[in-house]
Amino acid sequence: MKTRRTVGAALFLLLIAPAFAHRLDEYLQATMISLERERVQVLMRLVPGVAVSGRVLAMIDTDGDGAISKAEQHAYAALVLHDVSLAIDGKNLAPRLVAASFPETSLIKEGLGEIRLTFEAKLPDGGHRRLTFENHHQSSVASYMANCLVPGDRSIQVVAQARNERQSLYQLEYVQSRSVGDWFSLTPH
Repeated sequence: MKTRRTVGAALFLLLIAPAFAHRLDEYLQATMISLERERVQVLMRLVPGVAVSGRVLAMIDTDGDGAISKAEQHAYAALVLHDVSLAIDGKNLAPRLVAASFPETSLIKEGLGEIRLTFEAKLPDGGHRRLTFENHHQSSVASYMANCLVPGDRSIQVVAQARNERQSLYQLEYVQSRSVGDWFSLTPH
């Protein structure tokens, strides 16, 4: 139990700590995947380095006014979502954006601004599953990281994780058992 808390605390710190230690010529894209009984939630932290911040800002601030409007935020989030894929057992899921936050453009220019995008998709219930996440957003300058949080639901057990060398491809195998309530509902009366 103590090990689980330590791992959970370390992952929490990874999520909240600023991403200052990345290379200046890369677009850091750290992805955290959270499994729940009926859905998967994906948090992406996107931090462009100083050398690529102009390129990234041009994609976000499309009118070039130095401010990121809500419409520009949604358009960029849609672009990122288009460049990633999420599948379960080889079948594509349809993730939907649930949250987006963007820093001031001055922070992005300094290589300190962190864009956060959260999206989720429905999952089938129960069984041995393989979740696949692929990220191809800005692949020529991207530095990818992907990981899974320890599931809070004890009916979900992570079996294995695999990544390609760049971590643009991440696969997660897990087993989800039925809850006790599910078994009682199947019992004839």
